[in-house]
Amino acid sequence: MKIFIGWDSREDIAYQVCRHSLLKHTSVPLDIQPIKQSEMRERNLYWREHDPLSSTEFSFTRFLVPHLAGYKGWAVFMDCDFFWRGDVAALQDYMNPYYGVVVVKHDYKPKESTKMDGAVQHQYPRKNWSSMILWNCEHLHVKTLTPEIVNRESGMYLHQLRFLWDACIGDLPIAYNYLEGWHTKDDCPNPQAVHFTRGGPWFKDWVDVEYGKEWMNVAKEIVHE
Repeated sequence: MKIFIGWDSREDIAYQVCRHSLLKHTSVPLDIQPIKQSEMRERNLYWREHDPLSSTEFSFTRFLVPHLAGYKGWAVFMDCDFFWRGDVAALQDYMNPYYGVVVVKHDYKPKESTKMDGAVQHQYPRKNWSSMILWNCEHLHVKTLTPEIVNRESGMYLHQLRFLWDACIGDLPIAYNYLEGWHTKDDCPNPQAVHFTRGGPWFKDWVDVEYGKEWMNVAKEIVHE
């Protein structure tokens, strides 16, 4: 499986734990690649001006995944603040060729005004849908997502997946993008992928979040490798 993880210079440890947790539980070989904005710029795939509304370095580069995958097969994108407790290979069950993307369709309206290390918590329709995407890179509509489009179109066009008809956006269960601080065990008693969207244990103000101890245990495994 092709896995792309958004990488941010402020959150390298989050990327490392995300990667380790994927490998820890997988039943299939994984090809895991970080998406680093500096590398995308060096490869002339990304040339947007800095957007002050962007809370991470991969806010827009995530939409380069179909291009990076050669518009072939399926690929998974996730933010670096994901923590896997289950097998990512289970996503293969949702690879329906009719869909251009398959996502968890949150109705997320955070109460906090800030997140992570003080970044502004913006609110908009379909928020967090793009934080974990199962991409059908061969889909006709997805193939329109060229580097030129990624660099030119608005954040709303991209994050709200407007390059697709709504009917071409498939559904994933909450278990694959469980929003810490928003979802509860009543929504999903056994999340496969926890998303620390407000901020994770690698930030001093977010140490005691739900599933934070599990994250810390995996972080310790990396240190002792």
